Amino acid sequence: MRPVRFTFLAACAFACLVLVPLVPAEASPAYRAAVAKRFDVWVGELRAEAITRGVSAETFDRAMKGVTLDWKLPDLIPLDLGEGQPQRPKAEVSKRQKQQAEFDRPARYFPAKGLNWVTKNGRTKLARWKDTLAAIEEKYGVEGHVVLAIWGRETAFGKAKIPHYAVRALATQAFMGRRQEMFHEELLIALDILEEGHVTPQRMRSSWAGAMGHTQFLPSHFRDYAVDFNGDGRRDIWGTIPDALASTANFLAQKGWQTGKTWGYEVRLPKDFDCTLEGIANARTIQEWVDLGVTRTFDRQFLGERLKEKTHLVAPAGTLGPAFLVLENFEVFRSYNKADLYALYVGHVADRILFAGSFEGGWSRVQSFSRKEMKRLQTTLAKNEFDVGKIDGLIGSRTRSAVGKWQKQLGHKVTCYPPRSLLKLTDPLPSESGSG
Repeated sequence: MRPVRFTFLAACAFACLVLVPLVPAEASPAYRAAVAKRFDVWVGELRAEAITRGVSAETFDRAMKGVTLDWKLPDLIPLDLGEGQPQRPKAEVSKRQKQQAEFDRPARYFPAKGLNWVTKNGRTKLARWKDTLAAIEEKYGVEGHVVLAIWGRETAFGKAKIPHYAVRALATQAFMGRRQEMFHEELLIALDILEEGHVTPQRMRSSWAGAMGHTQFLPSHFRDYAVDFNGDGRRDIWGTIPDALASTANFLAQKGWQTGKTWGYEVRLPKDFDCTLEGIANARTIQEWVDLGVTRTFDRQFLGERLKEKTHLVAPAGTLGPAFLVLENFEVFRSYNKADLYALYVGHVADRILFAGSFEGGWSRVQSFSRKEMKRLQTTLAKNEFDVGKIDGLIGSRTRSAVGKWQKQLGHKVTCYPPRSLLKLTDPLPSESGSG
């Protein structure tokens, strides 16, 4: 995801709860030693695979020298070694799943001090990198303030500490993470990057999930979108700011960025508005939303051709916070990070860097949920034939809409954001109902 003044930005950049489990002293060393032996075997198999795809033995050995498992990372599922082997302590699998800031209480994502800091520094960077940003916009069609908003969000304009060696983080996740197949491929691509000489192992720093450089590219994103903008023969997103910013612009352009268009509009919803209309499945033209009583904030008007634009409603706190009509560029932001709050944040910061102030709507205090609790709620909603999308423990637009529909059915106040009282109506997950 530092000095004290970067605390908020750092926390949001990585949103990484490093939870050190309380492991029985007599059990953990033997268990971890046995897992380490399995890891050594796995590394040998990985070496053969990497060499087959073109990574030299020298590059592999240099990259993996001294690499051990990082037990402090989130999202791990430590191995069950089987009969006759040291048993996995229960504490090794407890509370390891990361709670993303993007799916926590929405108000926490938009603190005034943090927004003011990133806006002020974004404007400074806009002046400092004016010529580079103009050249990037000319080539890729992505405006400079947009690229700066992502840079500010991801690493506080390069001020945030990047805590991990990418190869170690990726190897740990590939060996015993929740998404092993994905991280296995990301690790191999990271080795390809080292083979090509774009960066040294010492400089290949990343987040816990292997996101690298000033604007936090996964290795696969580096492979597909990173560019050598300064022409020195290397795509250096770690130390060369023009390369990092141009790579981000190339990513957004390839994902369909529409030059000269906004990401969306904050809006006022009329009293008793049906908040279950949130989500891309309920997309309408702006004129259709206006016909439903939706208006712009600060008494602005939708002008001319804008009324024909197709938009959908995003309300991260349901009726308990600001609401937005969003366009195609909002979905491009979501291709960088799939959370609605992330897309709103970078869009809002991009606007603030140029001209805009705060949202008109305020955030009411909503209750928080663990991912396990939210999975329980989603599972019950799905059993009642409400569409929540993927049951992942994250409060996205489909889950919020489903909550609103359930609230209607139950005769409760409809907010499209769950109160904790709804948990009393949910069924336990299978893992909660058995003896294990």
